[in-house]
Amino acid sequence: MSTQTARPVRPATAPEPVRSRRQYPRPARQLTSKFAVHAVLIVFALYTLMPLTWLVIAATKTYRDLFATNPFALGDFNLWHNLGELLAYNDGIYSRWLANSVLYTVVGSLLSTLISVACGYAFDKYEFKGKESLFGLVLVGVLVPATVVQLPLYLLASEAGLVNTYWAVLIPSLVNPFGVYLARVFSEGYVPGEVLEAARVDGAGELRTFASVSLPMLAPGFMTIFLFSFTASWNNFYGALMMLNDEELYPVNLGLYAWQKNVYQQPELYPLVIVGALVAVLPLIVAFLCLQRFWRSGLTAGAVK
Repeated sequence: MSTQTARPVRPATAPEPVRSRRQYPRPARQLTSKFAVHAVLIVFALYTLMPLTWLVIAATKTYRDLFATNPFALGDFNLWHNLGELLAYNDGIYSRWLANSVLYTVVGSLLSTLISVACGYAFDKYEFKGKESLFGLVLVGVLVPATVVQLPLYLLASEAGLVNTYWAVLIPSLVNPFGVYLARVFSEGYVPGEVLEAARVDGAGELRTFASVSLPMLAPGFMTIFLFSFTASWNNFYGALMMLNDEELYPVNLGLYAWQKNVYQQPELYPLVIVGALVAVLPLIVAFLCLQRFWRSGLTAGAVK
């Protein structure tokens, strides 16, 4: 009987895992990519802030320093004197322009936003004949530039005897097709139909349901549309230029334009234009800083929807 020598059995080794390219970190490449992205963002931020930086610096200079020093170099600090000259020039006409801008912007934006939210809510929650066709007409209005309709608006205002009045600027600002579109999107995302049904079961009418139930839910959307309308109304130059001839009714941007045209005949207006432009920017900055919480949440909800 033959005996066979047992061969030692080698322990089986697990095969080496095939590593994908993703498992190998490349910190150098990631760092370079991140640095490039941040560098581009910083360049664009500096480019965006450069005009505002020049405006702030120039508003502090005297008339001589405006032309004798580097645009971004500081001169003699003369900001408070320039502000005093601005508010005192021509019996304080700049304060009148600023008040007109606040009137056109705040009143017009509030009414425009309320109308837009009500229309968007109606397009979302109610069914009526020709609903989608009418909403398509609203979307067409979004595509039409505001300057295109200024001449027809001027002719209509002339026929109604509204030219060179406050109403000539306020009434056109109430129509906001883009606001209606946004309001419908916000209504779809913020106002559940079950809540409206519960309010109707409790005996609330449609107007009370909208005012007491739906409108508080639409607060972020309301503030978002208000900010868009506020910015558009504050920067509304061409509409006011077409409708107004009396400088007592000018908004601040149109008044600064009138001063700018006379700079060569009246060089003393140049510092006033610069300081007036700086003051005119401040309300927009304050509005965005105070309402940015509602604005950011509203834009996020609209994007998700």
